[in-house]
Parts: sequence; structure tokens; C-alpha cells
Amino acid sequence: MERTYIMVKPDGVERGLVGEIIKRFEQKGYQLVALKLVSPTKQLLEEHYKDLKDKPFFPSLMTYMLSGPVVGMVWRGKDAVKTGRRILGETNPLASNPGTIRGDFCIDMGRNLCHGSDAVESAEREIALWFPSGVVEWDRKRVNSLIYE
Repeated sequence: MERTYIMVKPDGVERGLVGEIIKRFEQKGYQLVALKLVSPTKQLLEEHYKDLKDKPFFPSLMTYMLSGPVVGMVWRGKDAVKTGRRILGETNPLASNPGTIRGDFCIDMGRNLCHGSDAVESAEREIALWFPSGVVEWDRKRVNSLIYE
């Protein structure tokens, strides 16, 4: 099964929305295989966002991401990356549909509440970065038979 990395950013943690985000992924049928509350280091964030380091908003992104703890999680299931991004909504919350996390809880792109891997390859890189000791691999035998054919 495919895995994806989802991160609730400082504003989502501060606003108490971690449970709502977990709820939506669980209701969809995805399986939580890793979860961690962490105050990220500057080095970890620079590695995570290395593809954005030349963007003009990078310094403010770093300041924001260092402003409080984040919750990292790994979800497993069929087409987890693509569907996970649909659950989150568009990067710009104003372009996100109601019913998505960003569509329901965000307004400004600089405070879009959460990060979701954009490809299987980036998910695997992000999972290795944030969970270097690995994730918990376990099977939900009965539940999986109710979700998947």
C-alpha cells in the first residue's frame, strides 16, 4: 500500500485541529502508521523545504514553521498521496472547495494549516526525514476487508 506524509503546521496545532485532520483521514479509510508531535529544528525544516529555499517567501516560511510544534503523520492506503492532497485541498485555501481541510479551516496561503506530500517519491523522502526510525507496519485485517475489494 502507498504511504503519504502529512504535517499539521503550527497554526493547526495551536488551533486544536489535529484531531479533525486525523478524523478525516480515518473516515476516508486510511491507516495511521506513524504520528509525532515535534518542535522541528531549523536544519530539519531546511531539508524538508529545500526545493523552496530560493523563493522570496522562504525566510518567512522558516520563521513561521519554527514558531511552534508540528504534528507529522504517515498514512497508508490505496492512492494515499493523490487522495490525501484532495482531502487537504488546494495549497491556496481560497481555491479549496468546502469540505476539504483547507477549504473549511484556512484563508491565507501562508497559513494553509497543513502539508501533504505531492508525489510518492517525495512522500518516501519526507517519511524517512521525519521518521528516521521507521513507521509501525501493521494490518487491519477485518477493517481492510470492509474498505478494499
